[in-house]
Amino acid sequence: MSIRQHGFTRTTLAHSVLSLPEPHFEPLSDSAVTTLFGEGDTARRTLINAWLDEGIVHIRTAALVSNVKDALLARLEYNVPALDYLTEAFALVASPGLGIPPLDLRPAVQHAASIADEACRVAGDTSIGPSWYTKRATLAAIYTAAELHQLASPQTAPGFLGSLFDSASDMQSVLSEAENSRSMLPRAGQRLPKVLVYFDTILQAGKCNSKRRAMGPVSVRAMNSLSV
Repeated sequence: MSIRQHGFTRTTLAHSVLSLPEPHFEPLSDSAVTTLFGEGDTARRTLINAWLDEGIVHIRTAALVSNVKDALLARLEYNVPALDYLTEAFALVASPGLGIPPLDLRPAVQHAASIADEACRVAGDTSIGPSWYTKRATLAAIYTAAELHQLASPQTAPGFLGSLFDSASDMQSVLSEAENSRSMLPRAGQRLPKVLVYFDTILQAGKCNSKRRAMGPVSVRAMNSLSV
């Protein structure tokens, strides 16, 4: 039983022991899931965070990754089996366990920042100083725009990501494209506002960091010159 089948649920955690190198004979009981992973949605957050961490490993180990665009494409590919559940997952990680504050936006920034940093690392980036920050802020915004597009139109997401590198001239262009993708998202009940805030936080953080760290606009076209 996998995330593809049952999403980011306690059921998935319970059945995960059946796939161990020395598998259990039966799924974990709900009390065992609570003991190992936490109560209620805490266990689900544990599963989501583990899945996000594995996404970073996927970038590192994916075949044919030679530049930052390849790295981001590999990370989008990693999303595919879980796409039906990502809207709910992103909304959940943005919801604090105790409900105070109403939204916890730190996971959103950490998600995009870790992907951007890993993309630079596998591409052999050696920049220092302000350039280190501007490259990662720009890549975080590019990836976020592409992931937002993927939730709305999975089949066209790889091409959309490529188009950002090929045609977007600066951060403002990336933000404009992200806004278009944002408007395409299907309605998802009460979860949608949280998901939109989740992605808006990443994009605005990238915009602010780009302005703070760079003397001029960041060239998106130049980003893909980062390669091994």
